[in-house]
Amino acid sequence: MSTPASESPTAKPALEKQTTAGNYFVTNYPPYSFWKTDQVGKLLEAIDRPPEPGTPLGVYVHIPFCRKRCHFCYFKVYTDKDSSEIRAYTDAVRRELETYASKPFIGGRKPNFVYFGGGTPSYLSVNQLKELTDNMKAVLPWDEAEEVAFEAEPGTLTDHKLEAIREIGVTRLSLGVENLDDHILEINGRAHRSKEIIRAYEVARKVGFENINIDLISGMIEETEENWKENIRKTVDMSPDCVTIYEMEIPYNTTIYQRMKAEGKLVAPVADWDVKRRWVDYAYNELEKAGYTITSATTAVKNPDRVKFIYRDRLWEGADLLSAGVASFGHIGGTHYQNYHEFDPYVERVNRGELPVYRALTPTADERLIREFILLMKLGHLDLGYFTKKFGVDPKVRFAGPLQRLKDWGFITIDGDKLLMNREGLLQVDRLLHEFFLPEHQNKRYA
Repeated sequence: MSTPASESPTAKPALEKQTTAGNYFVTNYPPYSFWKTDQVGKLLEAIDRPPEPGTPLGVYVHIPFCRKRCHFCYFKVYTDKDSSEIRAYTDAVRRELETYASKPFIGGRKPNFVYFGGGTPSYLSVNQLKELTDNMKAVLPWDEAEEVAFEAEPGTLTDHKLEAIREIGVTRLSLGVENLDDHILEINGRAHRSKEIIRAYEVARKVGFENINIDLISGMIEETEENWKENIRKTVDMSPDCVTIYEMEIPYNTTIYQRMKAEGKLVAPVADWDVKRRWVDYAYNELEKAGYTITSATTAVKNPDRVKFIYRDRLWEGADLLSAGVASFGHIGGTHYQNYHEFDPYVERVNRGELPVYRALTPTADERLIREFILLMKLGHLDLGYFTKKFGVDPKVRFAGPLQRLKDWGFITIDGDKLLMNREGLLQVDRLLHEFFLPEHQNKRYA
């Protein structure tokens, strides 16, 4: 993204227009493609060390089961597992957590946050959910957790199941809505329909959930300007506590990419990037009119003083994340890791008494600084003094080049130690973060 010598140093980099295949959104650093199997030993060393004082502990559990695989989904999910296979999986998760809980890195800590992701955590039956969470609590009690977050597909949520999810201690319910139009949901491979969305939301309110998030995606197949505006109108009417909006990306392991590859197409059949950004901007403007505050590149919150996103914030700030389940990503004692990404190898390794870790990476001190800096930049504001205090490095000196470029391009302002990013920058922040990557990580496959 460097500026050609023939251009003015203040010229903004050209915006990409078409949506092509690959991972667009930055969720970690260094890129996942640099994590290696020969580094797994570093993770094993990390779990045998006591934790750094003051480091929060989080727990992530991946539930890889779905009623249907969405055409844009890039997560590890299965739609063909029966109850005995699900039981074998949740038993393996329990054993994996038990192994970790016996290690020194726990250091007497209780989880500060817990996150159930997928796949579809709400795919599990009430009995399966209660057994899994009872076992988890026996190993790592979460009675002191600031947040227990749970992803749900609306069509899997009965009254009884929502009551059970509330009773097991979930404090943040995230509904994977994506769109409120039945045709758009169907053509993109979603299993639920609009009536199920409204019903699940209303029942969730009735059973007492005080923090309900709705996920939306800008730029789905056949999504139109009219449809998007109607989505936002209906979302405002529902008045969820938080709205998370993603711009559609097409990673290589999606059904959409496989179709593109078979047809010899380079451009995905979804909205261009400038359209997606314009739609998100429209959504944020409408949500702001309704009293919401934009708290990051992807989130609008009704009451920022009450509604937090503990999982995201702690993770971006370098918390330990004990991550269990197939293909799950974790971070322990300064080392990143990912589990085996297929069902049978994962379960088999756990049943043999082994940790099912597939690849790992221990970032350098500089890479840790870059990771935290770029992830927190997605909030749209930074306290630069925080990084000097934590890392012993002045970010205005370390990142002088990329910071100056972002200033020249009109995306950020810096006043003392306060960095602010404007809406135009926030809507494309992920592409701007590459300015801070080390040379060896530039223009490489991200995942």
